[in-house]
Amino acid sequence: MNAFDFELVQKFLIALLLGALVGMEREKHRRNEQPGSFGGLRTFILVAQAGAVSAWLSLHLQSAWLFIMVVLIVGIVASVAFIMENRRRNEFSGLTSEISAITVCLLGGAVMYGYTELAVMLGILTSAILTFKQPLHGLVDKVGNDDLYAIMKLLIASFIVLPLLPNEPVDPWQALNLYRLWLLVVLISAMSLLGYVAVRWLGEAHGTVVTGITGGLASSTATTLSFARNSKALGNSTSADTQATGILLAWLVMFIRVLVTIAIVFKPLLPLLLIPFGAMATTTAALAGIYYWRGSKQQMARPEQSEVTVKNPFSLIAAIKFGLFFAVILLLVKFVQLYTPSETLYLLAAVAGLTDVDAITLSMADYARSATASLTLAAGAVTVAALSNTLVKCGMVVFLGSKPLARSLIIATVLICLTGGVSIALLRFL
Repeated sequence: MNAFDFELVQKFLIALLLGALVGMEREKHRRNEQPGSFGGLRTFILVAQAGAVSAWLSLHLQSAWLFIMVVLIVGIVASVAFIMENRRRNEFSGLTSEISAITVCLLGGAVMYGYTELAVMLGILTSAILTFKQPLHGLVDKVGNDDLYAIMKLLIASFIVLPLLPNEPVDPWQALNLYRLWLLVVLISAMSLLGYVAVRWLGEAHGTVVTGITGGLASSTATTLSFARNSKALGNSTSADTQATGILLAWLVMFIRVLVTIAIVFKPLLPLLLIPFGAMATTTAALAGIYYWRGSKQQMARPEQSEVTVKNPFSLIAAIKFGLFFAVILLLVKFVQLYTPSETLYLLAAVAGLTDVDAITLSMADYARSATASLTLAAGAVTVAALSNTLVKCGMVVFLGSKPLARSLIIATVLICLTGGVSIALLRFL
């Protein structure tokens, strides 16, 4: 007598529950929106069962044809039901329920074939797509032709152009990596598009907060550039405060990211960096809070200014121009590394910080590991790089952003640099 197969029973239960999950949504749709449409709760449970049983028998018979035939039969039944319903109504109704039935049948079979986790994930996704019908349709209404073109350009740049580029230096000085440069172009474009979507969905104040935090995790430089360019389109003082909030939040995330990197790579250096980076992060957070409060207060006082027509700021050409500028800076950094004496570590950190803080952070962590290295000097170099990077990002806002945003960021940058400068001086006494 064969032992009871609990694993097999579990698979059948999962398949039936997937059918019930999709079937409940279709049952509500059938009762509330489209009476007489194809399939309800029981139908979808039975369809999932048919897929699971046929797949199980196919495994035992070592032939997939039984499962394939059952899926075809479900498709034929759904097609016949679709034709009869449209004839009865004398109008075209969607194929959503019929396609869902075929999907549930396939998911039931996928569970039996051993892809349980994937089937559960896809089952939940299918139910979510059906449940969020109105929000998805509303999203389509909000997406214009320019938005669609921008999305397609970004996808082409990311998944067609980027993989074709060599991921290795192409110049004699080993400074220019086309893959990484184009990745920066894609990142800048994506941050610009992300900020636009967040503002459209969440409103200007909340959208800039989300974009600033998420953008800072990827690249505070790209996020700053995106906000600066977008501020030109908005161009009022209320928007300047909310845009400044987003930029400062990206900078705050950058400061925190450096500390986390050091904690992972070389923890002994962390206590010295907590003083300057903690001070700069606190200053940045306080300024972000002030600008957020000012922007929210002004929007409440003058709601007509908050109703800004937000246009898609996506521009691949602008991102490419910045990528070229970034390439020039990379060459300058490489020349300093090659032709400047090693004693001028602060100068090297300042030049390296013009483009990126992560690279110099990792370099200083590696330098601090050596027995003869000065931890204080390494911490100071990382701080100088962060200040240099902050000044460059402020310069981007001054030259590319609106005047109100530039004024807000100049004040913030001065305060952050003063905090960082005093912290570097304090490091000398440790």
